Amino acid sequence: MSSIAKKMQEQQYEDQHQQQAQQTVVIRKAKISIGEVFLLCALAIMVAFMGVKIVSNQAAIYETNKEIQLVESKIDEQSKVNDDLKVQVAELSTYERIWKKAAALGFKLNKNNVKGVQ
Repeated sequence: MSSIAKKMQEQQYEDQHQQQAQQTVVIRKAKISIGEVFLLCALAIMVAFMGVKIVSNQAAIYETNKEIQLVESKIDEQSKVNDDLKVQVAELSTYERIWKKAAALGFKLNKNNVKGVQ
């Protein structure tokens, strides 16, 4: 019996020793290394920076478009004023009106003094 007990004791000792060896063999390393953490932080900063840059560019584009529309509306208003003034010039420069003004000021039409200009 002593040999059987001795074998069982040795077997239990070996089992315990194997369990301890297996437990010490399992070493868990960090999932993310320091370099990877640095790269991830750099990536996050770059993404944030680009997001801010895109938003600021969009705001600048919006402001520029707003100014362009204001200038275009001013151009339209001025062109309307110019067209109205051209119509007035055309109305005021008719031959009948000029003749009436000349007659009122005492000018007379002398056919000998009139020359055709081309």
